Amino acid sequence: MASMLGTSSIALFPSRSRCQSSPSVHALSLTTGQVFGRKFYGRIGFHGIKGRPQFSVASVATEVNSVEQAQKIASKESQRPVYPFSAIVGQDEMKLCLLLNVIDPKIGGVMIMGDRGTGKSTTVRSLVDLLPEIKVVAGDPYNSDPQDPEFMGIEVRERVLKGEQLEVVYTKINMVDLPLGATEDRVCGTIDIEKALTEGVKAFEPGLLAKANRGILYVDEVNLLDDHLVDVLLDSAASGWNTVEREGISISHPARFILIGSGNPEEGELRPQLLDRFGMHAQVGTVRDAELRVKIVEERARFDKNPKEFRDSYKAEQDKLQQQIASARSALPSVQIDQDLKVKISKVCADLNVDGLRGDIVTNRAAKALAALKGRDKVSAEDIATVIPNCLRHRLRKDPLESIDSGLLVIEKFYEVFS
Repeated sequence: MASMLGTSSIALFPSRSRCQSSPSVHALSLTTGQVFGRKFYGRIGFHGIKGRPQFSVASVATEVNSVEQAQKIASKESQRPVYPFSAIVGQDEMKLCLLLNVIDPKIGGVMIMGDRGTGKSTTVRSLVDLLPEIKVVAGDPYNSDPQDPEFMGIEVRERVLKGEQLEVVYTKINMVDLPLGATEDRVCGTIDIEKALTEGVKAFEPGLLAKANRGILYVDEVNLLDDHLVDVLLDSAASGWNTVEREGISISHPARFILIGSGNPEEGELRPQLLDRFGMHAQVGTVRDAELRVKIVEERARFDKNPKEFRDSYKAEQDKLQQQIASARSALPSVQIDQDLKVKISKVCADLNVDGLRGDIVTNRAAKALAALKGRDKVSAEDIATVIPNCLRHRLRKDPLESIDSGLLVIEKFYEVFS
């Protein structure tokens, strides 16, 4: 791992405690109204009629208390131990793509495809220990950013416009697993009609997309995901907002997340619309070196025998890598890329007939993130050579008669343009 971060190489055959309160509930309470016309509350509007019940919007949020925090800390300690990221042998391409997305979430996520049993899920889940802390508004179920309106829920934005002081807490970036069998209501969130009938209150229960806002949404075996859930992901990934339409009510909330998917290409292809939404694409192969295979088996046996002792043995490396990520995130805004390099990146994309401009944008961002990870403030051609296959490989038009790997086609075109 150290060698991967210390030097840049071109591989032709590449391989919380969460400190937040209980979720707020957007409650629409029934009151008797004398108001005519149409009232808007955030994104929710209702007609008020004299003498008839009228819906009004209220927010019910519980305060963060020390007892709840202590319970969260205790629950974290009792969670299933995660395999350390630093202990993963090989698979440098996959690990680099994941790290670059943590440094710059705007890269757009990673699609990891490879053979079964190559550690795809293990590597992604091991990323949890390295995720940095972010500022969130206390008590907000959408992890709203207290400073950036783009990542604020409607309710928090209204509080800011009123000049209210927001309570801010630090929490780790959240990783949410999207199971293949999840229902659309669980993913998007739903409105509890039962409360409306029994208590006269309509309460919106946020789903997985709300929980994943400003975090990571991981889909294992993404190529087996049902089409209706793929449509939901496409809509949220495109707009950055999730809109729930239930019983004539429209509720929207921010849903900007790093989308990470993994799968085995033998089990089915991914829809091209969703594939294009992934910023980077990593290919994972089975390790063929006998000594490396033995080392992987031995390390896994050590972890299974005593997870705590095994994790403690990698604590220094984990802390060092976590600090490196934090430094890279801080330095990222100051990293520059020369105009000449930008033009050459776009020329590579144009010569490869890449549709759209996402390839150009992602390559620029990934190269900057890699330079920041290496502690430099300027992007080099070597940085671009390292990331450009992962940024363009899945965007090339597939030719059924072409036997050469698409990543190699990108590398060949890169050397042709940059030399």
